[in-house]
Amino acid sequence: MGNTFLNLALLIIFQFSIRPTFSMKLTTILTDQSALLALKNHVYDPENVLETNWSSSTHVCNWFRVSCGSRHHRVTALNLSGLGLVGTLPPSLGNLSFLSLLSITNNSFHGRLPVQLSNLRRLKHLSFGNNSFSGEIPSWLGSLTELRSLFLNHNNLNGVIPFSLSNLSKLEILTLSRNQLFDSIPSSIFNISSLQKMDLSNNMLSGSIPPVSRDLLSIELINFNINNLTGHLSKDMFDHFPNLKELHLSANMLSGRIPMSLFKCKKLQMFSLSYNQLEGSLPVEIGNLSMLQRVYIARNHFEGEIPRQIVNLTLLSVLDFPDNNFTGTIPHQIGNLQNLEYLHLGANNIVGSIPPAIFNISTLSIIYLELNQLSGHLPPNVGLWLPNLEQLHLDINQLVGSFPMSISNASQLTSLDISSNYFSGTIPDTLGNLRNLKRLNLETTNLSSSGMSFLSSLTNCRGLEVLYFGDNPLISGKLPGSIGNLSSSLQKFYGPACNIRGSIPSGFGNLSRLISIYLSHNKLTGMIPTTIGGLKELQKISLHHNKLDGPIPSDLCHLKKLAFLFLSSNKLSGPIPACLGGLISLRSLYLDSNMFSSTIPSTLTRISDLLILNLSSNSLSGPLPIDIGKWKVLTSMDLSNNQLSSDIPIGVADLQDVTYFSLSNNRIRGSIPESFGNLLSLEFLDLSRNNLSGQIPKSLEKLPYLKYFNVSFNRLQGEIPKGRSFGNYSFESFKGNEALCGPAQLHVPSCKTRPLRNSKVRTKLIIFVALPIASAVLVVSLIIIILRRRKRKDRSTAQEDLTPLGTWRRISYHELHQATNGFSDRRFLGNGSYGSVYQGTLLDGMEVAVKVFKLELEGAFKSFDVECEVLRNIRHRNLIKIISSCSNDLDFKALVLEFMPNGSLDKWLYFNNHFLDILQRLNIMIDVASALEYLHHGNATPVVHCDLKPSNVLLDEDMVAHLGDFGIAKLLCKEDSMIHTMTMATIGVWN
Repeated sequence: MGNTFLNLALLIIFQFSIRPTFSMKLTTILTDQSALLALKNHVYDPENVLETNWSSSTHVCNWFRVSCGSRHHRVTALNLSGLGLVGTLPPSLGNLSFLSLLSITNNSFHGRLPVQLSNLRRLKHLSFGNNSFSGEIPSWLGSLTELRSLFLNHNNLNGVIPFSLSNLSKLEILTLSRNQLFDSIPSSIFNISSLQKMDLSNNMLSGSIPPVSRDLLSIELINFNINNLTGHLSKDMFDHFPNLKELHLSANMLSGRIPMSLFKCKKLQMFSLSYNQLEGSLPVEIGNLSMLQRVYIARNHFEGEIPRQIVNLTLLSVLDFPDNNFTGTIPHQIGNLQNLEYLHLGANNIVGSIPPAIFNISTLSIIYLELNQLSGHLPPNVGLWLPNLEQLHLDINQLVGSFPMSISNASQLTSLDISSNYFSGTIPDTLGNLRNLKRLNLETTNLSSSGMSFLSSLTNCRGLEVLYFGDNPLISGKLPGSIGNLSSSLQKFYGPACNIRGSIPSGFGNLSRLISIYLSHNKLTGMIPTTIGGLKELQKISLHHNKLDGPIPSDLCHLKKLAFLFLSSNKLSGPIPACLGGLISLRSLYLDSNMFSSTIPSTLTRISDLLILNLSSNSLSGPLPIDIGKWKVLTSMDLSNNQLSSDIPIGVADLQDVTYFSLSNNRIRGSIPESFGNLLSLEFLDLSRNNLSGQIPKSLEKLPYLKYFNVSFNRLQGEIPKGRSFGNYSFESFKGNEALCGPAQLHVPSCKTRPLRNSKVRTKLIIFVALPIASAVLVVSLIIIILRRRKRKDRSTAQEDLTPLGTWRRISYHELHQATNGFSDRRFLGNGSYGSVYQGTLLDGMEVAVKVFKLELEGAFKSFDVECEVLRNIRHRNLIKIISSCSNDLDFKALVLEFMPNGSLDKWLYFNNHFLDILQRLNIMIDVASALEYLHHGNATPVVHCDLKPSNVLLDEDMVAHLGDFGIAKLLCKEDSMIHTMTMATIGVWN
């Protein structure tokens, strides 16, 4: 028993005695070598650096980027930064137990950090920045208590900042920037008294900055830029950072005032509070920060005057105060800041003159004073003492006087913007001395230039990229041919509204990098130069509102990057080039208000990404593109004021993004497609002044954003929809459609409900009632016609003398103009093939229909002559009567016709708001039969109407029928020759 106990005790002692020996065997230099070889096998090494320099034949301490300690001869430092390695970290890396520095920055390592790294208890410097590590920041990092610096910046880490980091009591540098960390900043992080630099910028941290309960005497830099931090800064926050040198809190949502404690940080060299919601005035105590070099407070709500004490900060190099509400004047002693390099006070409400001393600070490279209310003259020495000035922006102020020629001495200037001021005098021709100039903006400066000579001087600026000089009507003159000698780097040339005359120089074709040409609202004449077609980089051409003529050169079809083409309001003519359909980059095409003719090229539908199309106010004819639906992203289409004639294609249903759609004042026929109701983005729809028929689709009631709707002066019928926005439209949207019915406020008849709706009942009535009645009516009509024909000889003389030619009224143009209120839209009744019809009231009160011929149309003169010939030879109580004509041979021709207030028989037969009783129907049949009998047999020259239908039978106020529309009638002469007419005047005669 005793021996057994003794043996057991010896066994336990032996096991514990050999454990250190076994442990030491596991952590030799061979262990380090094995861990590094495992890392080598885990990564892709594009440059074969590790493959070449890490070999078992060489001692590990001599390996590339590996360092060993002199005491234990173990690996103490591994620095693989910037080798382009790709892969994950192997767990065996945690066996490098003597490691004090591990740096793998600027590679492409990914995945999560292995937990085995928590074994590296000697680690002092851990740098994993600029990789692609993911997952949360592991809490085991808090066990590496020897850490002095921790860099995890520029990765894909997410989650919260672990509380355990507060255990790193020796940590001096903490950098977690440019990750996806969220939630609040843990207050415990301010318990690390050794911390010198803390960078948590470019994350998604939220909440307020936690209060600080202890002094952090070592902290020099705090960077919380670009997060979602909110709330006020605590008043005593900066009392705990007496040695703070840099404070970065920009691009958050902080509010309130700047704590006064900040201005107790006497070592502060820079602070950045830009892009927040801070308010109040800037305390005068800022003048106490004698070490301050850079101040950034842009895009806040600061107000009041800029403290005069700021001029005491003689080390200041950056003063960045734009986009606030500062008022008052610029401190006149600002010239004391002789180290100032960057001055930005733009977008405030600063008044007064610019202190001349600013232009004596030779260190300045940037001066931004734009968007204020600065006034007065610029000093004459601007540019003489600014050898380092690179950018000068004084735009959108109220500066007056001449612009100093001395600016040409600022030889380093790359950007000059003096636009939107009230200068006088000329643009200095010496601007060409600014050889480094890249951007020049002279827009809206009220400056002039004799012969536009300043453009010639700018040919010396070989790096010029942007040139703006528009909205200066005093410039005037012609574009010089030297434009072709401007910088080959020029990208934007803007000269609108400058009274520029003459033609566009062909030299533009030399500016091979040009992206935009903007010369609208000038007086340019001539043709568009073909050389523009060689500018392969061109994306925008804006030549609208000039006097350019001729066709669009086909050379423009070579501009494959062209996105915006503005040629509106010129005198361009000819057909629209079909090759424009090859410009698939086009987003906006404006060709309106020109003299283009022919049809819309079908090739335009190839521009599948077109957003805006405006071809209005031309002389385009023919059908709408059948594949209009290919413009699937179109938002605006205006084809109004042309001569287009076709049905609206069914493809319009595919224009799902369109908001503006106008076909007004064309000859569009057919019905309004129901599919318009699917265009849910539609806000503006104008189909007025066409020949549309049928009903207004009920589907339009579904359009939630429709604000403007106009279908006036068509041939629409039926009930006007009532739903949604239709209750907001006035009668102006529907007038000129005699067969519409609806609410009284729309000036249309009320809709009557038909008493019999059941289709079976109606069918039976037609069979058993209507047919017998119709047969009886026909028999009676024939009897009456025979009786009337017997009496015709007795009264034919009286009928022929109803309106003798010699008694026709002589009506002047002036009287017609007065009768139709100047041919106003309110008197407009409709369009025909060759004319427009207006309702008129003559001086004696007589109501007439005036058909005005469109003499610019081919065939209009002949139509007028032929129609006069037909109507002057026929006179019968049941035919439309011609009252007079008006003509001055070349400029104006019109017919004055009898006015028919009750419209057409078609309306009374088929529209649900008009009804005829059996007696009225019988009388109308007799009237029509009488008219035909007269045309065929009662006239010296027989007339064949050729187009008898209800829509051509018109009713006067007594419901007496009159046959009209002799559009295809034939006069049969003795030699059987025929005269054809093409009149479509019946729309106007119907009212």
